[in-house]
Amino acid sequence: MRRVCLLLCCLLFAARCSEPPQKEIDRAQGAIDAARAAGAEQYAAAEFAEAQTALQQSHDAVNQRDYRLALSRALDASQRAQDAARQAAEGQAKSRSSAEVDIHSAATTVQQLQSKIAASRAPDADLKAAQQTLTDGQRTLQEARSALAAGKYLDARERLKDSVARMNAQMLAMDEAPRSRPAKRRR
Repeated sequence: MRRVCLLLCCLLFAARCSEPPQKEIDRAQGAIDAARAAGAEQYAAAEFAEAQTALQQSHDAVNQRDYRLALSRALDASQRAQDAARQAAEGQAKSRSSAEVDIHSAATTVQQLQSKIAASRAPDADLKAAQQTLTDGQRTLQEARSALAAGKYLDARERLKDSVARMNAQMLAMDEAPRSRPAKRRR
């Protein structure tokens, strides 16, 4: 009786491996599509690329009629795509948090530069550059806030990098500049 059960299991396994694992391939494709929708191309690029490669290897194995390898690669692709989707969700949450911190930091820098300009006794010609840097910083900050609201967290962070550096450099230049404009008298 055991031999008959073993023989039947072997026959079922052999029959299963005699046709392409289309259901598993479709499931892997669905997992890859879900990972793409979760942002895996941007936030978990390596794992997402590995999932796509495994799916392509599954298709290649089907073309070579190696259905066991095709099944194995399809299952691997599905697992990697699910991992990529999880990593993307984590990466997206971290990027959002970092973007919010960067925006807060940039807003603080804008306020500091505004205060320095208001309290500055530098010549008006020197203040023009500071005013322009402030205006550019305010515009960039607004663009970063819009990018954050649109879910483009990496873009928001990238926009702020140079702007904050320019504003800090401007404040440093103002600190080092000679003060030649007389202080305003209070009445």
